[in-house]
Amino acid sequence: MKTAILSDVHANLEALSACMAHARRQGAARFAFLGDLVGYGADPLACLDLIRGEVARGGLAVRGNHDDAALGGLCEDFNFIARDSAYWTRAQLGAAEREFLAALPLQQRDGDALYVHASAADPAAWEYITGLLAARRCLAATDAAIVFAGHVHQPLLFYTSGDGVKSFGARSGVAVPLSARRRWLALLGAAGQPRDGNPAAAYALFDAAARQLTQHRVPYDHATAARKILAAGLPAMLARRLAYGE
Repeated sequence: MKTAILSDVHANLEALSACMAHARRQGAARFAFLGDLVGYGADPLACLDLIRGEVARGGLAVRGNHDDAALGGLCEDFNFIARDSAYWTRAQLGAAEREFLAALPLQQRDGDALYVHASAADPAAWEYITGLLAARRCLAATDAAIVFAGHVHQPLLFYTSGDGVKSFGARSGVAVPLSARRRWLALLGAAGQPRDGNPAAAYALFDAAARQLTQHRVPYDHATAARKILAAGLPAMLARRLAYGE
């Protein structure tokens, strides 16, 4: 079965819809969402409606720090832009959306794979995996053969090699065999707000039977997403950055 894995949707309906359509054309049978479903973008209700539908059909989802903030979690470590967005998002959510987000686990095991927003080392600490040390901590905290994570908004693969961990960036559209002789940590990038200099939405397709992971970049109507952000009165920077992937 092929699972499309999306992280950091950030209430970007145009990016979410484009990724889901692309994934279905690639044969995705279900979807997994790695948190930060809301925050930054202008369509939290529409995005959560789509995601709830996929979870009801057998997909899975975990909670991210922006989801936590939208529920009333502490925002002291957020910059002013992220904090303003969290406050705005809180005001948009109804009872059904709050109930859905509150029920999401911080991590979810599925066979030999673990799905988490930040790091398996301490999911509630929202640690950013930005190097080999953090990647080793994440892998050491679980016996899962494959860990899928987001949070850093940049796609990257880590794998065990001898007694250490190495990393590499996979090319979009190229299937990477996930050898059972190694353990893997896949950072999926961001569907709704990429920050690697590429404005195209990011997601990955995991073929469990073939043990292959293919990372994809999907162009989408970021101009419409940006106009919605401005119309909602959210910080203008959140609209500008969509055009540049920064």
